[in-house]
This record gives sequence, structure tokens and C-alpha cells, in this order.
Amino acid sequence: MQSFRSEIENPLVEKDILELEQKIRLFKEGKVDEERFRSLRLARGVYGQRQLGVQMVRIKIPYGKVTSEQLHRISDVSDEYSRGRLHITTRQDIQIHYVSLDRTPELWSQLEKDDITLREACGNAVRNVTASETAGIDPKEPFDVTPYAHATFQFFLRNPICQEMGRKFKMSFSATDDDTALSFMHDLGFLPKIKKVGDKEIRGFKVLLAGGLGSQPRHADVMYEFLETDLLIPTIEGVLRVFDRYGERSKRAKARLKFLVKDLGLDSFLTLVEKEKRALAYQSYPIDTTDFENEITFQTTEVPTVEIEDQQEYETWRSTNVLAQKQEGLFAVGIKVYLGDFYTDKARQLADLVKQYGANELRFTLRQNILIRHVREDFLPFFYTELKKLGFAEVGYDSLADITACPGTDTCNLGIASSTGITVELERVLKSEYPQYLHTKDVTIKISGCMNACGQHNMAHIGFQGMSVKSGNLVAPALQILLGGGVLGNGEGRFSDKVIKVPSKRGPEALRVLLNDFESNKEQKEDFLAYYDRQGKTYFYDILKHLSSTDNLTPDDFIDWGTDKNYVKAIGVGECAGVVIDLIATLLFESEEKIENAIEAIQEEKWSDSIYHSYAAIVNTAKALLTSEGSKTNTHASIIKNFDTVFVETNKVELESSFADLVYQINQNEPTEEFAKLYAEKAKNFYHKVDAFRKVAVES
Repeated sequence: MQSFRSEIENPLVEKDILELEQKIRLFKEGKVDEERFRSLRLARGVYGQRQLGVQMVRIKIPYGKVTSEQLHRISDVSDEYSRGRLHITTRQDIQIHYVSLDRTPELWSQLEKDDITLREACGNAVRNVTASETAGIDPKEPFDVTPYAHATFQFFLRNPICQEMGRKFKMSFSATDDDTALSFMHDLGFLPKIKKVGDKEIRGFKVLLAGGLGSQPRHADVMYEFLETDLLIPTIEGVLRVFDRYGERSKRAKARLKFLVKDLGLDSFLTLVEKEKRALAYQSYPIDTTDFENEITFQTTEVPTVEIEDQQEYETWRSTNVLAQKQEGLFAVGIKVYLGDFYTDKARQLADLVKQYGANELRFTLRQNILIRHVREDFLPFFYTELKKLGFAEVGYDSLADITACPGTDTCNLGIASSTGITVELERVLKSEYPQYLHTKDVTIKISGCMNACGQHNMAHIGFQGMSVKSGNLVAPALQILLGGGVLGNGEGRFSDKVIKVPSKRGPEALRVLLNDFESNKEQKEDFLAYYDRQGKTYFYDILKHLSSTDNLTPDDFIDWGTDKNYVKAIGVGECAGVVIDLIATLLFESEEKIENAIEAIQEEKWSDSIYHSYAAIVNTAKALLTSEGSKTNTHASIIKNFDTVFVETNKVELESSFADLVYQINQNEPTEEFAKLYAEKAKNFYHKVDAFRKVAVES
């Protein structure tokens, strides 16, 4: 374990990995409780798996971009520490499964050699910043959003304001008004806009706030119709600060930003964001885009000679899988990745192909696919033949036959029914019985193994959610069928209606009923959503009702897709962003660590970071004392209010002012060196006062 230390050039990264290694050891020795350890490892991309004794490791890939070198590195790590399989998520990450906990620090250190991180890929932090895979090449885009997504990723990685929030926080950048990055279902979503002022064009974003999926989907509010790009980072920071302070922390089901904004109201929330401006390190944060404007270069100009065996097959592939870029003469090639899973042997060959004959760039997509960018037209036949050898030339990229699905019961603790197994069967049905839909890109099918919507089932035209159904004393796997969701564009979208629940083995027949009815009864040029609206939810319930009966189940209905064993409903504890159960001693220990972080930040002249570490230490210390009294600690704001009520106003703890006055200095002062030092000293003094009070209380 010591070997990686000398190989890591970034001291922040080295500290992170060493901390993970240390906490694993302390956890094994019983010196760190399980809940606290879970929080730490989740923030470092290490996620509990359905199978005991192994972990899923999520690799954070900002906006899905990887080079050949990075894909080789990820493949090497998967072979060494896992089983050689790579899984693309709906947030453009890569997951590898069946990793030993003890080896995760070493795995992380290997990834960092090619600038790949696990940091904040899971847990109550800012998750991977996603973006349209066509950003930078889309003919319809106002400008390339990639540098803005990258700047957002960099600014908030390890940022103290978003390390221990009540829940996860998700952001996306769409390339165009088509909104392929799904802004309306994110905590913050951004759509590029251009405003003309005289002869000058100003870049900005339409900003969507507090959307989300899950069991209670919420359409995002329009926060701003136009926000200039230099205000992007300060605005995000303001939102995060308010979410951190006022967001729910005890009731996990209510801890997302969408519930906070719904409870406060948009105007009140924006007022709180405005109040945070004084505390921000940057009132304006111009983003340099020059690194993303370099000329596209290629390693070779010589076109390899190939012979296309089936010209019609090639033309079909080109019509469904090849996209013209805004750069003249260049094309993007879409690879349909079955269930988002591919293997390291083919990943390496793909990486070599892209480096030698492309421009050394791939992007993982939000629909669990791969997009090769910057392919010259003369090279398309060669790419087709090489991809076909790898099994990567299947037609229907991003079509109705390209189904999105989460891992479900394969590896996820929360999986109720198999999402991958039913996906295999539905794609088989589509390919063999409905080949015309290989060209249909305006209808989507999405599948989740539970209500949490990792497969985004409740925003699909046709969605399936894993459930169970009772038949007497027996339980069978089932699918909730949802219809009528979709992306409308420019930040508008709609969520699906729950129509009916059917046993899982009847899922394929349900799909046949829906598609056959659509083909037979749609009006000329009527799309699926218009057809659904015209017919109405009850109509679809009626045509599917015969499939929902549980009186006539066969033995096969009690066996889920992809398995040969009888179904058992087994749901574990989800770790998507689990709320931590804190012990008082652990909380006080953490406060010490936060004060140390504040002092280190001062030494590094990071005034804003230091101030936020001090703030976190003060609130965390108060939480420890309130916890000992059984008092409410579900938000930072309630901690601040209740500490005054329980301890200050009763003179149990004497302060120079109210506790609220002490804490809220954070948003009443600019982040200067003087205030950073003063606030750190106040945090330290408050900690010592509370620690002394606690020791007296324990001894008495």
C-alpha cells in the first residue's frame, strides 16, 4: 500500500487516498463506526454492492470525455482489481464491480496517473457534472458548453461547501434547446443562450433549478432566463450554500433540493441565494475557453483500404449511427453499448483505433453508449469495418430499440426486479419483430429496477419500473408500466403516468400491445406523445388490463428475467446518498478535523475555503451537543436556531452573542484574510467551550 505515495504528484489527491487507506484500517479495527465509514468511502466513489464482501467503484468522468490513454488506464484497473467489465451509467460515469475494499486506495492511485478521479462520484456531494455528448460538435449549438461544464467540475471538486450536504446534488449542461442533457430533471440544469447587445453577442445560460426524478419527480423551475457565463460559478455556489444550510438531513426521502425549493417557494429561495453573495470568494468568475478551441489534429492522414462486404448494411449503419458535426468534413460515430456493458479487451482496441485514426476522444453518453468524435468522412468505411470486428457496429444508436436500464438486481442493493434481464428480452423483440424502429429516435424506452429512477423510467415515452406482485402466499417479480413522459426542449419536459402493473414475464407482450396499437390507430404524422394524450391514460389501462391478472400465473412467472431460480424479494440498504447516523464523540472529532482544515486553508491563502471549514466546524460542534439532548438537528438552520433555544438562552453555554450571530457572520463578511483568521479562532474557541461542557456533563 505504500508504493503509490511517491507516484502521486498532487498532494491533495495523495491526502485523499491516504485518508481512505487509514479509515479502512480503523474501520477494520473497530475504531470507526460503520455509518461514518460509509459516508467517507461513498465520497470517494466506493459503494456497497448487493453481494457481500465486495464493492462497486464509480469512476467520475466529467461530461463523459475520455482519451485513449485514460480508457487504457481504466481497462488496466478493471482487469487488475475487478473482472474486466466496464459499465457506463446514465450520468456518464464508469462503474466496475466486485472490488475488494482493501484494494480501493491502490486502485484509485492507479487511476490518478491519467488524471482520473473517484472523488465525490457517490455520497452527499456534487456528483458528476454531465453534458450532451455532442457538445462542441453539434451544428445547432449556440456555443460549446464543454469548458463551462469542465470549470464547474474543477471548481466544486473537494470544495468544502459541498462535502457533507443532506443529499446528492446533480448538474447538467445541454448543448442545444433539444435539451439532450435533461436540464428539467436536475438540481441545476443549464441551456446555452446568446443575447445580442448592440453588435456584441453575450454568452449565457437559461438556468433550471430543483428538478428531480425518484418516487416523486419534480419539473425544475426556471431560475433565470439568461445568466451571463461569468456568473455561472458564483450562482452555483450560492445555491449550494443555501442547500447545505437549509436542506433536510434527517429524513432522507425529503433531503433533495426539490423539496427545499418546494417548501420555501422559488422567490424565498432566490432571496436566500442573494444573501450569500457577500460571502463568495468570486462575485464574477470568467471562464477561459481557449483550451477547448484548439485545432483538431490527427495522427495519420493515410486512409486504410477496406472492402465493404454488404453495402446496404453499411448504408443502414451510416444512417442510424453516424452524425454530421458542425466542423465541415467531420462526423461522430455512435456505438450502441448493450446495457451499457463492455469489456476491457475491446475497450483497448477501441482506444487504439480512436487514437490512431480519430482525434483521440470518446464521450460516454447519457444513454449508456459511446460516441466517437472527429472522424473524417473518408475514414468512415474503415471505422465501420473495425467496429464491426469488435461487435460495435450494431445499428439503432439512440433509437427506440436502444433501451436505457440500470443494473437492478444484478448488483444494486435497492433492486426489486431485474432491469437488465427484461431489457435483453425487449431489445430482442424490437430487433426481430419491429425492425422499423431501429430508425425511430423520437421514442424512448427506459427501465429501472426500483423507484429510484437510475434508469430514468419516469421520464420516458415508455417506462418500466421493477416491482413485485402477490399471488396468494407467493410473490412474483412485476413491472410498473409508465407512459407519456419525454423531453420537450428548451428546459421543458414531462413525467410519465403510472398506468398499470403486470408480472415481469408479461413485459414483452405489454410492449407488443402498445406498439401494435400505436401503429394501427395513430393519425398521420402523430407522434407517440400526441397519440398518448389523444387516447388518454384510461385507454391504455384498458388495453393492458388483461395482462395484469395474478389469478393465472404460471411457474415461469415466479422466475425473474435472467435467472433460473424462484424470485425472492430482497431489498438491502441503499447507499445512493445515505444519511449518516452520527455519534456525539464522532461529531466532536470531526469538528476538530474541520478546524484543522480551516487552519490549513489559511496557510494556503484560501480564505473562502477556510471560512467554510470554520462554519462547518461550528455547526457540527453545536449538532453534537444538541444530539446529546435529543434535540432536532435535521437542517443547519434548525441546529443554529435550536442551539440558541436549548443552550444559549438558558445560559447553559455562555457566548458573547447569540449563537446565530456567531454563525451567520459567514454571509455578512467578505472572504478576507482577516475574517478567515478571526472566524477560525472563533470556531476553535466555541469547540473548546462545548467540549468542556460535554466533559462536565458526562462526568456528572
